[in-house]
Amino acid sequence: MRKLTLGFGLLGLLLAQLFSATEEKKDLTYSINVGLVVLPVAVLDRSGRFVSGLEAKQFIIYEDEVPQQIQVFDQRDVPVAVGLVIDNSTSMVTKRPQVISAAVDLAESSNPEDQIFVIHFYEHISFALKLGEAFTSNIDELRAAVGRIAGLGRTALYDAVTAGLDHLGQAELPKRVLVVISDGGDNASTRTLEETLDMATASNALIYCIGIYDEHARDRNPKVLKQLAEISGGDVYFPKGESELSQACKRIAKDIRSQYTLGYIPSNQKKDGSYRKIRVTVDAPGEGKLTVRTRSGYMAPRS
Repeated sequence: MRKLTLGFGLLGLLLAQLFSATEEKKDLTYSINVGLVVLPVAVLDRSGRFVSGLEAKQFIIYEDEVPQQIQVFDQRDVPVAVGLVIDNSTSMVTKRPQVISAAVDLAESSNPEDQIFVIHFYEHISFALKLGEAFTSNIDELRAAVGRIAGLGRTALYDAVTAGLDHLGQAELPKRVLVVISDGGDNASTRTLEETLDMATASNALIYCIGIYDEHARDRNPKVLKQLAEISGGDVYFPKGESELSQACKRIAKDIRSQYTLGYIPSNQKKDGSYRKIRVTVDAPGEGKLTVRTRSGYMAPRS
């Protein structure tokens, strides 16, 4: 179980990097337009480095291969609503001190405008903030929230992810992220994998997954973590040691803080509940071959 120990021992690094304080910036706000599709877009060069300084005219958004008119464009480091979803099944009980330490690191280094919540899950789901609070960035509240670990048992990953996505829907901030730390296994959820993926598709949240598990664990399921990340436009990491986990933590933080935000109102205004595929390209002469990562699509509303 060495990998589990490394995972929570370095979770604080992820949180500290993810919520590192930034210089004061204007809030990114969107008018509430029916049908506005907002995309977080990461652009990477051949070496995997983030490419900054691009202009809106260099991007093309395709919905079902039809070009769309970009109406929102930004690359500022804006406040983020974040849900931290932590596997608290039986195998995690010895990691409680590391989790508490990680949460303290988070609170001490967070952007004061970030909104944070914590979910523990085993065979049940537990929102860790005190009753009546949806989000916090207060160090004492967060420490208490992480300390409110109750119960052990099997693993309800799908229930935890869907609960986290649903809770993110209450956030006032337009940029929303779910960080899932798990082995991907599930043996206790009332939700199915299909329902969970459907909800991830319908949500505008990015999902980042860190798969930490014993190679010989029967319940591990890295494929699920890959699916959640890919469908949402996030990323997944399977660190094999302390050094790789450290790099994964820094990478997630850099990813979230370096993205472009693009938005458009679809030319197809049919409210038919259909799945719309999204593709984004970048024309940046001199930058070489670029990789663009964003959501793979979304579900149109149904009238």
